[in-house]
Amino acid sequence: MTPETYDTVVEKVKNALGQIRPYLQQDGGDVEYVDMTNEGVVMVRLKGHCGSCPHAMMTLKEGIERALKNAIPEVKFVERV
Repeated sequence: MTPETYDTVVEKVKNALGQIRPYLQQDGGDVEYVDMTNEGVVMVRLKGHCGSCPHAMMTLKEGIERALKNAIPEVKFVERV
């Protein structure tokens, strides 16, 4: 990924997470962008109730990852840090 493409993709990821955040916040949780690799792996931090919820992995994979991959083809995976 070129530096220009990387910056554009990161901006898209941050915007997409901004659209997801209100849904998580309704349940006392939140998500924070941490980093992204050149291979399209996005790293996020789950906060609030999402950080300790037993369903956090489902939220991460079925909610956040699916939404990001559908909106941004360059995103390959989402990992929790």
